[in-house]
Order: sequence, then structure tokens, then C-alpha cells
Amino acid sequence: MNTSSKTRIMVEGAMLIALATVLSFLKFGDMPFGGSITLEMIPIIVMGFRNGPKWGLFTAFVHGLLQMIIGFANVMYCATLLSQIGCILLDYILAFSVLGLGFVFAFGYKKNKIVGAVCGSVVVCALRFVCSFLSGVLLWGSYAPEGMNVALYSLIYNGSYMLADTVIVAIAMGLIAAVAPKLILPQNYTYKSQS
Repeated sequence: MNTSSKTRIMVEGAMLIALATVLSFLKFGDMPFGGSITLEMIPIIVMGFRNGPKWGLFTAFVHGLLQMIIGFANVMYCATLLSQIGCILLDYILAFSVLGLGFVFAFGYKKNKIVGAVCGSVVVCALRFVCSFLSGVLLWGSYAPEGMNVALYSLIYNGSYMLADTVIVAIAMGLIAAVAPKLILPQNYTYKSQS
């Protein structure tokens, strides 16, 4: 890869991180102890589709770091250093980094871009949910109502906003694939002739 290609990808990544950051402030629903329904995952997932898992992961990781800095007060609610590290990893670093892997899970993309875009998006949103669920069980279980199973509480709490987020992302990525497929077309993707 030449220098101009790397520069283009880095600039594209920076623009998509900026867009995702702006979208993170436009909330359709906000949970009382963190988590919200936004459109912020879409630009990060698009980056992974356009430039592959290496650049997608890098961009998603940087976005996760930025979100951690913006929401650092949440980390400080954790009582111990170990729980703060867990929060940083599960709520920010891993939770956002998995979004860069969308194209890896775009099953059937060569035959049907819409199905591939939706599949890839749903899988990475599910991976992000797993991070949030584990964080809820391991770090935030004390917020569960008295007598309620911590895993059930985390499933309900995190599922309530992540399911809505996943549906929105899947619809948006399906629409992008249908209306403007070049926006999510991998930059090194080659078509084979259908003869």
C-alpha cells in the first residue's frame, strides 16, 4: 500500500470517527446508568466494510478511546482499579473495536450486498452487546434490583437499548447497500464477471 492510499484511509477514518462522535450526542433514548440509542455505530461499521478489518479495527479502537475520554466519569464510578480496567476494556475498548469487523461477518456479500451488510452489522452489534452484557454482570451488578438475578438484569438493561441500536444499524446498513452500495464497497474489492 502506497503512502497516498494510507493517507486517504487515515483521513477517511478521522472523518468517520468525527461523524460517529457527533452522532453519539444525538440520542433517541438514554438509559439511567449508561447506554443510549444512537446512530454512532454506523460510520464505524462503514469504515470496516470499506477498508477491511485492519483499518476497521484501528478506527473503531480510536473511536472507543475517544468515547472513553468523553465518558470518563463512568469509569470513575468503579470502586477498584481492577474494575476500572474492566470498565475501560468492556465498555469502551472491546465494545467499540468489534464494530470494525463488520465485513468479516458480511456473509453472502458477493451474491447480495444488502444481506451481507445486514449480517455483518448484526453480528458486530451482537458482539458489542456481549461486551455490555459481561460488563453489566461483572462490574455493574450492584445496580440490579434487590433479589433480581444479575445476569437477567444485565440482559434486560443492556438488551433494551442494544436491540433498538441493532435494528436501526441493520436497517441503515441495508439501505446504504441498496441505495449507495459504493459507500460500503471494499476499496480493494474486485468483481468477477458473471459469464
